[in-house]
Formats: sequence, structure tokens, C-alpha cells
Amino acid sequence: MELLLENKIVFLTGGSCGIGRDCARAYAAEGAKVVIAAVDQEGVEKAASELGAAHLGLVCDVSDDQQVKDSIEKAVRRYGRLDVIHNNAGIVTPSKAIHETSDVEWDSLFNVNLRSVLHTTRHGYAALAASKGCILNTSSMVGVIGQEIHAAYTATKGGMNALTKSMALDYAPHGIRVNAVCPAGTWTPMLRQWCAEQPDPNSIERYLNEIHPLGYCPESSVIADACVFLLSPKARFITGHILHVSGGAELGYRRMMADPI
Repeated sequence: MELLLENKIVFLTGGSCGIGRDCARAYAAEGAKVVIAAVDQEGVEKAASELGAAHLGLVCDVSDDQQVKDSIEKAVRRYGRLDVIHNNAGIVTPSKAIHETSDVEWDSLFNVNLRSVLHTTRHGYAALAASKGCILNTSSMVGVIGQEIHAAYTATKGGMNALTKSMALDYAPHGIRVNAVCPAGTWTPMLRQWCAEQPDPNSIERYLNEIHPLGYCPESSVIADACVFLLSPKARFITGHILHVSGGAELGYRRMMADPI
């Protein structure tokens, strides 16, 4: 059976847990060599070990330009090329209205969620141009439709969506495709952290099921499957697209489930 990503070299940020870890597994299963770049040393080592010796784990703070530069150079030295940059690293805290958000919290969110795309693109562009590769950004449905008590985070994801489209235009002449994937609710450690910060954490699981018209909040493997497609030759004529992988959450209808008797 044909592997969709056979022999592709994928530089994946935030690949040590959550959506990133499921993406790493899916990419490896489809024949890619995966470079996991994340800030959590224990998580990086565990994730890379799980994938096997053909893959590479690098401890990297994506908000630090020099660390990103060093990591991309290490990846290119090892594999001789780079086919994909998947900008997946992100943080979600704090869950606050904008007037309650401190400068430190604002800067932290933007440095990790958005500035990191500047860093990876700056240092990976030449290799991607050589391979006619692609860039994939992990965004969020909240960057499209907004979300209460989460202003700074939604701003980073709205910015990422606009940036994805501009990057697609800038790099199309060089054969580089740029897309974004937008989950709604997806069970990850980051989502569970967000749940714990809500005014009524006990009701949040039902809420997350109900906002998806398909009736449930999925595991992050559904996002990984969509990402494989966007990186594969089957998406060869798709660029500048913000792909909603959301169970229909953005359609504006909420499932109202009857209370149990």
C-alpha cells in the first residue's frame, strides 16, 4: 500500500504531547521521518523513543529564535533536506477577558503561538524552497468564531489564520504550499487544563460534546488524519486554506441533549 508521506522529512513543533504527538505517530506511520521539536525534554525523549531510531527529538523553545535556528540546522544536517514544517506548538493559558490579561501573559501567548511561525519560516524557508515543501499551521476554530473569556489566545489564532493566507501567497511562486488546520474541541492535556480554569469545570465535558453537531468531542487523532492529508500529494493543489476539523461546531447550532432521567 502506498504511504502518503514516504521519505518526507517533517519538522514538527510541539510534537511531544496532544495533537502534536498524534501527528508524529500518524506521519511516521505514513512513512515520514519526524523531527519532534518541543520544550519538554522528558516528553521529547519519550515521543522520539516511541517512534524509533529513524526519527529525531530536539529540545527547543520555539519562542527563542536561536534555538529554532539551531534545531532546523540539526535536522537538515541529519537528513539532508526538509519537506515540511508543521507549526503545532502552542499554549492556551490564561483564560481571561482582555482587560484582565497582563502584558507578560499576552507576550507569552504571542511568542509561543505566533512568533514561533516567524522563527521556523525564517530558518526553514531555504530548505523548503529547495524541496518544494509545505508549511502547516495548527490554528483553532476560536480564531474564526471567537471565544468568551479567552481573548489573547483567540487573537493569536486569528492572526495565524491571516498569516497562513499571506504566507501562501508569498511562497506559492517558490512551490511551497501553506495551510492551517482548525480544531474545535479536541481532548488533549491543554484542553483539560483549559477545562480546569473554567468557572464550572464539572459541566464542561457535556458542553464540549454538545457544541459539536456530530455529538462528541473527539480525540486528537482526528486532527492528525486531516494533517496527513494536507501534507500529502493528495492536497497538492491546496494552499492558503483554513481547514475546519470541528464536527460542525462553527455552524452555529448546539446539540441540546436531554437530561438523564
